[in-house]
Amino acid sequence: MGFTPLAGTRAPVRVWTDPYAIEAQAARQLRNIGALPWVQGVAVMPDVHFGKGATVGSVIAMRQAVSPAAVGVDIGCGMSAVRTSLTAADLPDDLGPLRSAIEAAIPVGFAMRDDAVDPRRVRGLEQAGWDDFWRRFGTLDRRVAQLQTRAQRQLGTLGGGNHFIEVCLEQGGPDDGRVWLMLHSGSRNIGKELAERHMAVARGLPHNTDLPDRDLAVFLAGTPEMDAYRRDLWWAQEYARRNRAVMLAVLGQVVREAFPQVGYDEAISCHHNYVAEERYDGVDVLVTRKGAIRAGAGDLGIIPGSMGTGSYIVRGRGNVDAYCSASHGAGRRMSRGQAKRTYSTADLAVQTAGVECRKDAGVVDEIPGAYKDITEVMAQQEDLVEVVVHLKQVVCVKG
Repeated sequence: MGFTPLAGTRAPVRVWTDPYAIEAQAARQLRNIGALPWVQGVAVMPDVHFGKGATVGSVIAMRQAVSPAAVGVDIGCGMSAVRTSLTAADLPDDLGPLRSAIEAAIPVGFAMRDDAVDPRRVRGLEQAGWDDFWRRFGTLDRRVAQLQTRAQRQLGTLGGGNHFIEVCLEQGGPDDGRVWLMLHSGSRNIGKELAERHMAVARGLPHNTDLPDRDLAVFLAGTPEMDAYRRDLWWAQEYARRNRAVMLAVLGQVVREAFPQVGYDEAISCHHNYVAEERYDGVDVLVTRKGAIRAGAGDLGIIPGSMGTGSYIVRGRGNVDAYCSASHGAGRRMSRGQAKRTYSTADLAVQTAGVECRKDAGVVDEIPGAYKDITEVMAQQEDLVEVVVHLKQVVCVKG
């Protein structure tokens, strides 16, 4: 499809969807971002929608600066997936017990573990670096020092909202029906606490007093505030990655108990709320992806739809106009409140037919109809990624 420039911005804002289809609030946010003096450029993904401070589905390249709101409060949120040796023929007709086993092994919603995870007791989990990782907790913002026990007990837990665990089947191709395991989660409460504390600090800095939106406050390179944010940011991004790794390993154990013959390929993992140091056109920039994945040439990524529509494993094309990025999912087309007012549990049952999942009022805000059409989103970014595998879920666990 290619991009369309968004008119009326100082820095280039390139849009991978119809600019006129972007909600007014989100378009205003994008223009505010494009007006910031530190911004090198912005790439807007086809799943774009309004967010706090910075738009969800935006990729922002800044020179010598970073905006915590352009990362979001769920630092390091992202996806992990692994292909198994199982096929649809191996699965029983009733997938309810498998869903129950997953929910029993991995805490969801506000729940946490009784004790911290011992990596040595989780088969298939990366063993390196755990002691150093937890030692570095003591270097984080002192205002979160009392949260270490909670952070340890929440590691390996799903959370709520749009986070999920799924069992999926490949659609079409030579391996039609191959089973995949997939999950979506982030840095849990500790990431949120760190993000909100740094956002508050940024809003109070003198160079941010005249911004079009105070939530777009930035830290500047070479300042103690920037150093402190980056220290906490890198740690929270690692927490999110390790959180997903623990859950994927535990999920693998659950499936192995039900299907002892199962084998696993190498896992795929990608952040979609994070910061990376990158270089474009000879300029070193800090790239924030808020609701976007890295899609460098050959990079494998994961783009989910909704709890009834399926997902995609993709390979990046390395499009530098988009700062080597792609969408992180379908993107919401209505708020959670609007979804609850629009749809009923009967609608949810219809739209998730054939999927073993919750169908109660507590997840109506996650109904597929509240999201954009994932097939249209994928069509709009054919120059950003190529589809490797199309997946359709048969089990979906929600928080």
